[in-house]
Amino acid sequence: MNKILSTLGLCMRSGNLSSGDFAVSEAVRKKNACLVIVAMDASENTKKKFRNLCNHYQVPLYFWCDREQLGHAVGKDFRASIAVTDQGFSNAVRKQLDKESIMEV
Repeated sequence: MNKILSTLGLCMRSGNLSSGDFAVSEAVRKKNACLVIVAMDASENTKKKFRNLCNHYQVPLYFWCDREQLGHAVGKDFRASIAVTDQGFSNAVRKQLDKESIMEV
């Protein structure tokens, strides 16, 4: 889990990450998102919104950790959703998520 959070922090500092519902939605719609992660404790509406959006645009979607951990990893208070916009970072994060047996949706 710490490796994933560290990788997400690096991704944020390098400018290859969008966070927050609006920014993540825009990244997916503009086909900039390589991976979307939604917090497990996000609202059901948020989960449904990103499930439908990511299915439509064929972007990998994972439900993982909570809003506080996700926000802390990217230097914010709370974040319900983030989008990785770099393929290399996306591959690294997905590899770690798959190791932890986090299911892709």
